[in-house]
Amino acid sequence: MNYFYVMNGKKLKQAIFVIAALLFAAGIVYAERENISAFAGKDTGPKAIYSVPTDKKVIALTFDISWGDKRAEPILKILEEKGVKNATFFLSSPWTKSHLEIVKKIKDGGFEIGSHGHKHVNYSSLNDEEIRKQIQTADSTLTDAVGQKPNLIRMPNGDFDKRVLKIAKDLGYSVIQWDTDSLDWMNIGTDKIIDRVMKKAHPGDIVLMHASDSCKQTHEALPVIIDQLKAKGYEFVTVGELLKQSKAENKDVQDQAANLHIT
Repeated sequence: MNYFYVMNGKKLKQAIFVIAALLFAAGIVYAERENISAFAGKDTGPKAIYSVPTDKKVIALTFDISWGDKRAEPILKILEEKGVKNATFFLSSPWTKSHLEIVKKIKDGGFEIGSHGHKHVNYSSLNDEEIRKQIQTADSTLTDAVGQKPNLIRMPNGDFDKRVLKIAKDLGYSVIQWDTDSLDWMNIGTDKIIDRVMKKAHPGDIVLMHASDSCKQTHEALPVIIDQLKAKGYEFVTVGELLKQSKAENKDVQDQAANLHIT
């Protein structure tokens, strides 16, 4: 009798422990859900732009550049050969300063130029003054190089929080993200890059690609992507032109971990 009492006591303790653990986990999930809801749903501040809702078959090809001098010019040549006159390049200021000749070719090609910030770090990890300094430093460099102040910015690694969005807006910038990530920055293979873009592309889409040297397959995938999008009836526009098509779809700020990438 005592034997069964001891066994039941042990089971009871185990059951209590399991229940307590489940309640603790549920509490965390509930708290996180409330935090996400409050951050995403109730916030009325500036938002990042991922795409534009439209029925028109328009799409914006975008290229981030933060280092190297081997990939940008081949990509520019492909765009010229394929008759794509509209695309948007997001340039980091250190790269801009050391590659003025390539910047001039991008400008002379009539392509839109946006900022990719200064240091390639996650701005959400910086204090407000540092965030402002990073954006302003890049602003000054790009304005001097291009002769025109940019008004679009894509944050390094696609990372931001509400503070970053507000400071960027105060400095006259719209923060541009993407709906379709080509994953060219992962060098997943030319065919996979093409397949990913073609499966995800949609009217009003912003497509993320790169022209940094670390991305070794973009220039191989790009001609096929352009041809296949054209075959589907898409017209290529800059991000600026895309925003004019309709009121931008401003998605609520959510966890950006899935968007982190290396350029």
